[in-house]
Amino acid sequence: MSISPSLKKYLEQQSAQYETLSHPRTLSSADSAVAAHIPGEQLAKAVIVKDAEDYLMVVVPSSHHLHLGRLHHHLGHDVGLATEDEVFKLFPDCDEGAIPPVGVAYGFRTLVDADLMNQSDIFFESGDHRNLIKVSGQQFSTLLGGAEQVQMGLDL
Repeated sequence: MSISPSLKKYLEQQSAQYETLSHPRTLSSADSAVAAHIPGEQLAKAVIVKDAEDYLMVVVPSSHHLHLGRLHHHLGHDVGLATEDEVFKLFPDCDEGAIPPVGVAYGFRTLVDADLMNQSDIFFESGDHRNLIKVSGQQFSTLLGGAEQVQMGLDL
């Protein structure tokens, strides 16, 4: 699999302009950025969090980690990280740990770190550990379908 079926369908529905970029197999977004020779601040990664009722996708640059305190403050309530088993069940057409950060393609409310939206090009996981999708910053914004922009990440 190079692009998850759910993501591929969504990209086609949106008539998205994108390229795929292959790289050696990696197990983290930070490693994918290194393997693909792209800056970490241009690689979007998805973090799945949950509260008592629902799951939420938070998208940050791979060079950042999610600051849960900022997220709690923004939402007005506590959330926690989803477990690996929960994430695997939520994204059955993706390899474990290779979630595309396009929540609308999977029906998730999405928040995106504002720092990421200043990039001219954005790369993100395609659903496996060997391929990235490259889109313009403007195309990525369109694909996110009106996701809230907030300051959620901290530099690693």
